[in-house]
Amino acid sequence: LVPIGRWHEIIGDPTLGDAILDRIVHRAHRIELKGESLRKRQTLTPSSDLTNTIEK
Repeated sequence: LVPIGRWHEIIGDPTLGDAILDRIVHRAHRIELKGESLRKRQTLTPSSDLTNTIEK
């Protein structure tokens, strides 16, 4: 994932970079998220799964 601010640097040609950005971000909504990803949550170990099931 390359931040939009670095596209001109990465692509190397400002005109080409502008053309690509215009087509990709046209009518797009940009959302910047902060914080740790929910995908990185710790998974339960098999023994804790059994404990949680028994307590319910």
